[in-house]
Amino acid sequence: MTLKKLKILHVEDDRDVREIAKIALQLSDKFELMQCPDGSEALAAAPNFQADMLLLDFMMPEMTGDILLAKLRTLPGYANIPAIFMTARAHDSEITALKGAGGIAVIVKPFDPLTLGELIISAFDTHRP
Repeated sequence: MTLKKLKILHVEDDRDVREIAKIALQLSDKFELMQCPDGSEALAAAPNFQADMLLLDFMMPEMTGDILLAKLRTLPGYANIPAIFMTARAHDSEITALKGAGGIAVIVKPFDPLTLGELIISAFDTHRP
């Protein structure tokens, strides 16, 4: 039986973090990944890549992750796509705010590349409708 790969739209402005995430998620055959360096590119790419999960950096210069999520939510098919925020700001109040902005989970950077895929799958399975 062939299992469908989880399609992830990953938006991250830091090239190194994008590359680490890409390598980490390629360790498994469970993911199909599209990466964008900023919110504008993500908004342009999203309609042609119907994601199952959003992995969004919170602190980006052009558009923060929570604003990007709000804009993605207006696109056809994206209203209920689960979103995980990634951030280096790990204070409880910030994590609570990101969950309040629509995130189902928050991954704190730096993250462990070896467990990134497991964290994403666990969050997805826990919050599956």
